[in-house]
Amino acid sequence: MIILAAVDNKNGMMFNHRRQSKDQVLIEKIVSLVGSGQLWIDPFSENLFKDFEGSISLHIDDHFLESAAPGDYCFVENVSVAPYAQQVEQVILFKWNRDYPGDFYFDMDISSWTLTSSEDFAGSSHDDITMETYIK
Repeated sequence: MIILAAVDNKNGMMFNHRRQSKDQVLIEKIVSLVGSGQLWIDPFSENLFKDFEGSISLHIDDHFLESAAPGDYCFVENVSVAPYAQQVEQVILFKWNRDYPGDFYFDMDISSWTLTSSEDFAGSSHDDITMETYIK
């Protein structure tokens, strides 16, 4: 599976049971990356992708990390990825390049993975978002 996550400078994803931030351009970038592939999300993330239902193959499932097949994309906001690390083929982090309060973090260790690409783009709510792609 391919993990997609938006993180702050400390790998934070949530604070007080809320996402730290959201950005429509980032969501459009994810939809473009997925293309004709499969995108799995938790019900918590459904409202981010509601405008794209029908235009992408979107699967909403409480157990989406268990359901995803090799090569499928999984957008992660509010669940631990570490227990599924063996099944992860690729990680794509969208970095807000900001410090936000956080109490839930991206918990998969990718320090030994290879950074294969890095791209900066302007979002709708953030002037600078960095997309980093990692492989084992």
